[in-house]
Amino acid sequence: MQSNLFFESALAKTKVTSAKVKSRELLIGYFLGPFLALLSNAIFGAYLNRYYSDVIGWTDASRFGIFSAVIPIVSVIFVILGNLFVGRLIDRTRTSQGKARPYLLISAPLLVIAIAFLFLTPTTLSPMVQMVWIGISYNLYYAIAFPFFYTAHSSMVALSTRNSNDRGKLATFSNASGVAAIGIGGSILVPIFLQGYLFVSQNGVIDRVASYNNWRIMMVALCIITFFAILLEYFFTRERITEENVKLAITEDKISMKKQIQGCVSSPYWWLIIAYFLLFQFGGLVKNGSMSYYSRWMFDSVTDEASAGFAMGMLGLIGGVPIAIGMLVAWPIANKLGKRNAVLYGMVISVIGGLVSFIDVNNLIIVSAGLVLKGIGAVPAMYVTLALLSDVLDHLEAKNGFRSDGFTMSVYGSIMVGLMGLGSGIINALLTASGYDPTATVQSGSVQSVLAFAFLGFELICYAGIVLLMFFLKVEKHVEEDQKKIVAFQKERVLSSGGEWIEPEERLRLEEEEAEREAKVLREKKNASKSKNK
Repeated sequence: MQSNLFFESALAKTKVTSAKVKSRELLIGYFLGPFLALLSNAIFGAYLNRYYSDVIGWTDASRFGIFSAVIPIVSVIFVILGNLFVGRLIDRTRTSQGKARPYLLISAPLLVIAIAFLFLTPTTLSPMVQMVWIGISYNLYYAIAFPFFYTAHSSMVALSTRNSNDRGKLATFSNASGVAAIGIGGSILVPIFLQGYLFVSQNGVIDRVASYNNWRIMMVALCIITFFAILLEYFFTRERITEENVKLAITEDKISMKKQIQGCVSSPYWWLIIAYFLLFQFGGLVKNGSMSYYSRWMFDSVTDEASAGFAMGMLGLIGGVPIAIGMLVAWPIANKLGKRNAVLYGMVISVIGGLVSFIDVNNLIIVSAGLVLKGIGAVPAMYVTLALLSDVLDHLEAKNGFRSDGFTMSVYGSIMVGLMGLGSGIINALLTASGYDPTATVQSGSVQSVLAFAFLGFELICYAGIVLLMFFLKVEKHVEEDQKKIVAFQKERVLSSGGEWIEPEERLRLEEEEAEREAKVLREKKNASKSKNK
């Protein structure tokens, strides 16, 4: 998509005109839009596997065999390929609206179609037909539609500005949107207010027909919310770094995939940040995917879906409050300690919190206390690591002479999305092997052990691994030097092509003045129109 007339038209133009990051961009483009857009995926992370197991019945070995364990794991291959494909498209795209943002807009109708297909599984047909439908619809969402959105969405912080302070704000709000979608949507509001509606229970047994019909209504609501939310993110974001080369009349060389990969994998910092995201996401996905099971079967006070939803909402609220408050302090802490140190010390606190929960895995108060400590420790990891990733991408640009956003963010997207399938497969395999029975009133000891490991133990192990990784991720010491090298590269290319070089600070000042002039003209036109109408 080197030249696309639609994205060059006024209709596709961003609503963000300021050269600097301002509150409207932060609040709408990086929080509200992404929060609503990610809400459906957060709900799927918490409930899709349980929808398949308890409503469709795919952990029933007599009907589906090992399908429930195999299909999410096999689908990881297609998810990775899908993310790599979108990342490559981003690398090869240049429009006045950026290289990643166009794919946000393209993803909106794709996601609506994919969400609908997830919940239209024909329950009256044979298990074989259902398995084929689930396999296709699952991959339509996770391997095609969601990568178009998520790879582009994840690229925005690194492409929006080179200003370190503004980038930190954007990273905080962007991560906060995802945290809020999971914490508020998937772990609090839906469990408390909708779990009994989505999993209709009669005498402790799921009414599959009623539940299936209610999920279809939920599907319509999620399709509408997701579509309009993506429009908000698209129109209230801007790729200032991509625009640099356009404004400087720099013709970017087409970098081969091989060269992109070589440029990334040759840096130990790239491996460390990718390993961090892998461990952090994997632990969180297994925990979130098992949360509804844990809430339903691990506490003696829980006897039906309504009380299970309330317990899950309480766990989400208790664990989420420190993370929500942490949004206000994450960046000040990172500025004082450094981004890497903030994450390192925080993960140590989270490991301690994970150990506290194991004092009594059936006691809601003790488990909640551990989750609070874990949430406090996870604050820096939740909010500043996209900024840390942006530092790594700048370091790669300074080292290699070209940016590696497309490939890196496709790997990032593969981790964030693909691990969901792997996590679901692991949970399903453990549940099936331990004898999980959704029609039972009490689960066996082996099932409860599996749930304790999935909800509490797996993430604890991942966090301990992150503590080790952070000792070596020292990319921040190169930031100042990297920025000088990048500016030197740009200056050399502009002068060699016969252009006029303007220092970045002066370009920013001139652009801001132009934006203010345009805004003034627009205001005067509106006022004149109002006066005329009067």
